[in-house]
Amino acid sequence: MQERTGHPVLRALAWLTALAVLAAAIAGVTVLHQRGSLNEFLCGGDCGDRYVTAPEQLDVADPAGQALSSPPPAEADQGAVSAAVEATLGQPLLGPHVGVSVRELDGTEVLATSPDAFIPASTTKVLTAYAALTTLDPAQHFRTSVRLDGSRLVLVGGGDPYLMATPADRGFAAPADLATLADRTAADLVERGLTQVQLAFDDTMFTGPADNPTWEPSYASQNQVSPITALWTDRGRVDKRRVEDPSGTAASIFAAQLTERGVTVTAVEPGQAPTSATEVADVEGPTVAQAVERMVLTSDNGAAEVLARHVAIAAGAEPSFTGATESIRTALAAAGVETTGLELSDGSGLSRRNRIAPSTLTSVVAASREAAPQLTGDLPVAGFTGTLVERFVGVAGRGLARVKTGALNQVHSLAGTVTTADGVVLTVAVMVDQADLTRPLDSRAAVDAVVASLAGCSCAAP
Repeated sequence: MQERTGHPVLRALAWLTALAVLAAAIAGVTVLHQRGSLNEFLCGGDCGDRYVTAPEQLDVADPAGQALSSPPPAEADQGAVSAAVEATLGQPLLGPHVGVSVRELDGTEVLATSPDAFIPASTTKVLTAYAALTTLDPAQHFRTSVRLDGSRLVLVGGGDPYLMATPADRGFAAPADLATLADRTAADLVERGLTQVQLAFDDTMFTGPADNPTWEPSYASQNQVSPITALWTDRGRVDKRRVEDPSGTAASIFAAQLTERGVTVTAVEPGQAPTSATEVADVEGPTVAQAVERMVLTSDNGAAEVLARHVAIAAGAEPSFTGATESIRTALAAAGVETTGLELSDGSGLSRRNRIAPSTLTSVVAASREAAPQLTGDLPVAGFTGTLVERFVGVAGRGLARVKTGALNQVHSLAGTVTTADGVVLTVAVMVDQADLTRPLDSRAAVDAVVASLAGCSCAAP
């Protein structure tokens, strides 16, 4: 006997219900993906820029750091750009001090609303990233090593911004860790017949104060940044809390790891190894290019300061806050970047004494197209990656803007690139430093709206 399948109308309703549920599920997944909520499952963490298609006219870099080919950039209509931005600049939330710069990819400035320099917050990292990518070898790895002088070991910090205490379950570019270094060191020492040593730690690659005197005291209690040293683990934190002596803490962790592996450590103290000491083990961390990518995407303050010191070393300057900022300026000057009003006290943007003009930021982004094509690809994508996952909601810029964020009290800034509705790629910087203090999220959204106005603009020159 043939099985009954139900009334045709009921079957149709069942199909419609199933389709509606499927459509809702697809819509829900789409929203979660746009918000970045599925990144953990799709990418094992934050989905990088490789998951977002770059505009055709924008040169980005392949994994080897080489610029990919692209068609000649289209030109923008100055009047259309001005009209698009003007409609968003009158918002009271932005405050009385607002600056916007827009350039074409060749560096031609299309719009500049203010010649002033502003408190930049973390858009300072655009300058630091550019200096790192053009002064250092992007393929160079950060290296942490151990040297042996008799029965005295020396743990030598190599300024790895992402050195871990233990292997990371997941992360970018397999960061180096002390546990692996302890495995290699203990194996070498046991082979030599050494099961008891003293341990010194050398963090003298960097000089000067570890904390910037222009930073707010609250940054320490709020874990905004750890003391800057050439030897730390987990970005100078233990259990996600800032430690006062990252170098000594890293050495103590390493000593405990050696003891667990059969090598007793009788003392831990600062010290340097003589040139005659023998290297017994090392670990290599990420490359400069990988560290810059992570720093820009997540707005990592500590990594920015560490990278800035490496820039200073490469430039022959003192690896301190002073030498680092001087070396960043040198890198910008070498590229012919406009630096009117530029004042730098750090490489991260935490200092409220920093001053950068919007025109400087767009000039750096434009210069990076030839000198450091990786930089534009590292910038967070609006609504999708890094510090922009929850930004640009309901506006035209989602997926069309690649911009570095910046935020301090009353300070909001964005700097990067935006693709217009008709395919013109522009460099853009929007800066405010007297925004409405009582409504920071709304002020931030108002800054997003300025960039979004360009994304929705038909700005191509006729």
